[in-house]
Amino acid sequence: MCNLYNIRSSQTEIADFFDAIARDFGANTAEEVFPGYAAPVVAEGRVRPMVWGFPLHRTGARGRPLKPKPVNNTRTDTLKNVFWRASFEQRRCLIPVTRFAEAEGQRGAMTRTWFAMPDAPLFATAGIGRQTDEWGEAFSMIMTEASDQVAPVHNRMPVVLPREAWATWLGGTPQEAYRLCRPFAGALAIERSEEPWFKPRNT
Repeated sequence: MCNLYNIRSSQTEIADFFDAIARDFGANTAEEVFPGYAAPVVAEGRVRPMVWGFPLHRTGARGRPLKPKPVNNTRTDTLKNVFWRASFEQRRCLIPVTRFAEAEGQRGAMTRTWFAMPDAPLFATAGIGRQTDEWGEAFSMIMTEASDQVAPVHNRMPVVLPREAWATWLGGTPQEAYRLCRPFAGALAIERSEEPWFKPRNT
């Protein structure tokens, strides 16, 4: 599952790339995006900030409520579950991404392997969103089976949407949108870095 991605473009650059209107975020968003972080998302013709992950409520010892956990990935085989269904059917969005990372290596020594679109500053992955009481607008990234390039690192990958599929994902029927949830058939640029998977986060 994808738990880290980069977005290196400004809000204006994202708006231009997606032919959308840039909304005033009021604050800068992080270049490295982790679950629970705010990031730019394209929905209803606008670039708007949303928190990565739907809140999942948990209880601890003696039934005491714990801080909600951000559930940031949605597998294609769970889209009809009650937790995701309404958002998939009614509130699909595009997630601007410069590159996404997966962990590779031995436990305790994992490093970041990055996947990007060759010669492109941005690409879109499929997302769904909803309004939450806890964090305002939130989104989740749709995950499908890994392509041949990604499979040696992880068995799943984000649904990468080519430009010609954006309108169908945003405005098509649920059946049309679901047919887009497949491994990316094109080539991805791969960078196997020496960055540790776990390192202090810039918040």
